[in-house]
Amino acid sequence: MSYSDSGNGWRNNGGMQPHAYDPYLHPELFRGVATRRVFAFLIDLVVISVPVILGYLFIAVFGVVTLGLGWALFWLAWPASVIWAIVYYGACIGGPSSATIGMRVMDLELRTWYGAPGYFVLGATHAVLFWVSVSFLSPFVVLVGLFNGRRRLLHDFVLGTVVINNSVRAPISHAARTY
Repeated sequence: MSYSDSGNGWRNNGGMQPHAYDPYLHPELFRGVATRRVFAFLIDLVVISVPVILGYLFIAVFGVVTLGLGWALFWLAWPASVIWAIVYYGACIGGPSSATIGMRVMDLELRTWYGAPGYFVLGATHAVLFWVSVSFLSPFVVLVGLFNGRRRLLHDFVLGTVVINNSVRAPISHAARTY
C-alpha cells in the first residue's frame, strides 16, 4: 500500500494479495486433505473430551465426599468445557505449527488464504464458527468441501482460511510470514 501525495489517505492501487495456495499449481497441498481432516477432528474430539470427562468424574466423586455439596460444581462443568475447547483450538492453531494435535498427527496445517500462519483469535473463532455451522447446517458444511479445489468448508470460506498438507509432507515454498 502506498500513501498518496494528494492527501487522500491510504490506498493499495486496487491490488489484492493473490491466493498463496493454488490447487491446480500445487495439487500435492490438497491431496487427501478432506479425509484426513475428518480423522484429525476425531482425534481432537478425544483430546478435548478426556479432560472434560475427568472433570465430571472429579465433581461426581467430590460430591460424594462432601455429602452432595460438591455436586453444585456441575453447573460450572459445561461452561468450563466450552472455554477449554476454545482455548485448545486457539492455542494450538496459534502455535508454531498452526495445527491442533489431531491436525499434526494427520500432517495438516491451517493457513490464511494468503499464506500466513494461524494465530490465537483465528483458531478460537475457527472452532466457534465450525460448531455453530455444524449445529445449523451440518450436511451443507460437509458438502461445500467436496465441490471446491481447496477442500475448504463453509467456516473456512467465512474466515479466509485453508487447510493444507504440512510442509514436511508436501514441500513447496510458502509465502513470507506477515507480522
